[in-house]
Amino acid sequence: AAAGKLLVVPVDGSHWLSMREVLEILGQKGHRVVVVAPEVTLHIKPAKNFVMKMYPVPFTQEEMDELF
Repeated sequence: AAAGKLLVVPVDGSHWLSMREVLEILGQKGHRVVVVAPEVTLHIKPAKNFVMKMYPVPFTQEEMDELF
């Protein structure tokens, strides 16, 4: 983060909910934040202060929603 660039590979759940606030603040302060996440998630969603890079997974959002 000292160089102004941060790569984040989060896991869905409570850690992401707390981390997202920090990433948004870092983005507002001029840091370039890139979040790498699966296409299907419960809580990891794009925001205006960081870049989202998505990767494919072998299940759909509907299948994940059914499990939860």
